[in-house]
Amino acid sequence: MELIISYSKIVFPLVLLALLVVFPFSSAAKSKSPLDFPAVFNFGDSNSDTGGLSAAFGQAGPPAGETYFGAPAGRYSDGRLVIDFIAEILGLPHLSAFLDALGSNFSHGANFATAGSTIRPQNTTLHQSGFSPISLNVQSYEFNDFLRRSQIIFTKGDVFSHLMPKKKHFSKGLYTFDIGQNDLTAGYFLNMSTDQVIAYVPHVIDQFKTVIQDIYGQGGRYFWIHNTGPVGCLPYILDRLLITAGQVDKAGCASPFNEVAQYFNSKLKEAVIKLRKDLPLAALTYVDVYSVKYELISRANKHGFEHPLQACCGHGGKYNYNINHGCGSKIKVKGKDKMIGKSCKNPSVRINWDGVHYTEAANKWVFEQIVNGSYSDPPLPLNMACHKQ
Repeated sequence: MELIISYSKIVFPLVLLALLVVFPFSSAAKSKSPLDFPAVFNFGDSNSDTGGLSAAFGQAGPPAGETYFGAPAGRYSDGRLVIDFIAEILGLPHLSAFLDALGSNFSHGANFATAGSTIRPQNTTLHQSGFSPISLNVQSYEFNDFLRRSQIIFTKGDVFSHLMPKKKHFSKGLYTFDIGQNDLTAGYFLNMSTDQVIAYVPHVIDQFKTVIQDIYGQGGRYFWIHNTGPVGCLPYILDRLLITAGQVDKAGCASPFNEVAQYFNSKLKEAVIKLRKDLPLAALTYVDVYSVKYELISRANKHGFEHPLQACCGHGGKYNYNINHGCGSKIKVKGKDKMIGKSCKNPSVRINWDGVHYTEAANKWVFEQIVNGSYSDPPLPLNMACHKQ
């Protein structure tokens, strides 16, 4: 199918509504009614960061945001992320980052994700490793603080009541998660073996479960949980980590790293199944984003994309990725700044944006595959994620 052109802010939500009507829903959805989620509370890493890391450590500069926002907008992409499309289809504004104090409106939820975040806290600084100190447990602390303080502010009335969520939004809102990718890559960048990375995955999953349980204890009931994508297909992994010819699959991806991602996902799914028993009032949806992303990358031409393993925005090398000269990087030429980390001519037909993150076109394609529940367990569309299995 694969519409890869950019829609306007007005037309796009109408197109998505049409897609919901056209796409066949599973039989499990036929007897259930949708819920009008009044808010979304998101937790994650750069795959869903709408400005958290930029607010804390400096804005992701041009050409980020060029496709949709026309300027950098706190996202590590040329445009919208999957979480932006989720908000749009639910009729909500794009989520403001919890850490962004300027111009934020939290009346319909908040985004606690930051680029570089892991589930398990890192023992390094952002500048040492590139991984955010705002790990998932910190994001849960932020949420607890947000829940309490937002209600105090809400009672002040006037403009405050228009910028904060109502109390009922916390029990009726959708809690979305997309995190775990950095837990795997962090191990490899610390020179761990695959066996060592696999060995700590159960501990990472236990920490994830603890956060879900904490939010449930605060009244959260509806959870939409993405598994992690095929990290072995990302340019920055292919460029920085050693692999042999025999470890490269037919799509050009590094099999060992993808196999670790699949192991992580199997344990995450087991955790979701266990949480359903432990949290009887919760509706937990597990979304197989890995399969969607691998399908897109491995069959890019079929879906209207090209050069699936190359970054659109970067500088040189087989994958157009250079750790020292990334997207938006500049060098001095005769005393003047010259950008060498330029965007490609047509991001709308490219999958990878900067070696790590996806383009808006790819994010939109991924969203269109998962919104109707085709890759969900239970197989319910997004607007019915309030129902238990």
